[in-house]
Amino acid sequence: MSAAREVAVIAGGVGAARFLRAMRLSDTNHAVTALVNTGDDTVVNGLHVSPDIDTVIYTLANAIDPERGWGLSDETWVTMQSHARYVGVRPRRSTAANDWFNLGDRDMATHLYRTTRLAEGASLTEVTREIAQAWNVPYTIVPMTDSRVETRVTLADDAISPDGHRYERGETISFQEYFVRLRHAVAVAALQFAGAAAATPNGLDTLAAADIVVIAPSNPLVSIGPVRAMPGVDATLTARRNSVVAISPIIGGAALKGPADRLLREFGHESSALGVARIYADICGVFVIDEVDAHLCSAIEQLGMRCIVTSTVMKTDTVARALAATVIGAVTP
Repeated sequence: MSAAREVAVIAGGVGAARFLRAMRLSDTNHAVTALVNTGDDTVVNGLHVSPDIDTVIYTLANAIDPERGWGLSDETWVTMQSHARYVGVRPRRSTAANDWFNLGDRDMATHLYRTTRLAEGASLTEVTREIAQAWNVPYTIVPMTDSRVETRVTLADDAISPDGHRYERGETISFQEYFVRLRHAVAVAALQFAGAAAATPNGLDTLAAADIVVIAPSNPLVSIGPVRAMPGVDATLTARRNSVVAISPIIGGAALKGPADRLLREFGHESSALGVARIYADICGVFVIDEVDAHLCSAIEQLGMRCIVTSTVMKTDTVARALAATVIGAVTP
């Protein structure tokens, strides 16, 4: 076991959760704080849902559904299925009986608890700490802010969701409508992080003081982007750039999960590890890429970044441990 390090991880959902689990498998001696994107947060049937936070917590608790990558394993769906009774009677613009964003019966307990505690006046940070404790999560899980920040997506084309809802080109919708209801199958013209400019970020002191900052293998635009959009975050990372390590979520030109590769192209970036490196070049001094992208290492180093080539697809615990050890070892104590 290596000497204890203080590690701050800027995290999105599935990829970040798997990397945090890899860190736990690799070395339990580190003090880890995960600063998690909340731009994806939404209200479903009156309940406050924090998808990225819950994915991180459930994964670290070994309770995640391994096939979906979200929600709880051995889940049932009776409550959501029962909503079908009310779909035909709700007014056209009502959000009642939301049946396109699935909440499992066991998972719903988390959202009930979070919503009630927030209504009682607790901050999202306080509630997240309580939920993590309830799941015996060993790391400190912190929402990126207690302020309301909402990722909004402007559509580049007309679209019809699988449940028949029509969207028009140029319409701006919530991220979850794009990601879940439309199954991220429509091109995007613009992204907004509403409220980010006025938000108070959590964890700036942690980002400044940690021995190492890791940017997890998350979507650089819609998972890491909201964190970076808040005041002071990029400045803090730039000031310590050489001890910031990022892991590319793009491998062989494609995302392992989600629309990161398509979004990169839609916003004029190259869908490659090099394209992601260019996005992070100002705030990150070390960039970790997969072996299949080794040919990009020289171009990445021309950006002034140190490039590390290793296996980054965490299909086995052995690979996950090795990746975590490589990332943490990339910065000399």
